Amino acid sequence: MPQPAAELVEQVYQELRRLAEGYLRRERAKSVQATELVHEVYLRLQKDASPQWRDRGHFLAIAAISMRRLLVERARARGASNRALEALASAHPEYARIVELRFFGGLSVEETADVLDLSPATVKRHWTFAKAWLLRTMQGGSA
Repeated sequence: MPQPAAELVEQVYQELRRLAEGYLRRERAKSVQATELVHEVYLRLQKDASPQWRDRGHFLAIAAISMRRLLVERARARGASNRALEALASAHPEYARIVELRFFGGLSVEETADVLDLSPATVKRHWTFAKAWLLRTMQGGSA
């Protein structure tokens, strides 16, 4: 009879963390911490209404596969966002600059307006356009 995921996780938590740390050591872009990775995988495994884990080893194997899939998904998302930002910079460099300052630099609308010598209303308008453009591009729509 399969064991509940919560029971299995308690039994193998440290092993899952070591596994996650090993995966993350090999990652170029550190998008997540080992603890976060273990917790996110646990949540994904909990979504399965009727898990069929035969034993501890089987659970660990499924968790390891889930960790790799999660890291691959994150890498793909990063790649898509980088490509979308580059496309925005080519098509609308002024909007890309606002994204860089607001999203990556953490500046407020007012601070961005000061840096770029624009009105806050213009920054808000361009920021709204840039976010919509990036979202559409990342979802595969035409830019």
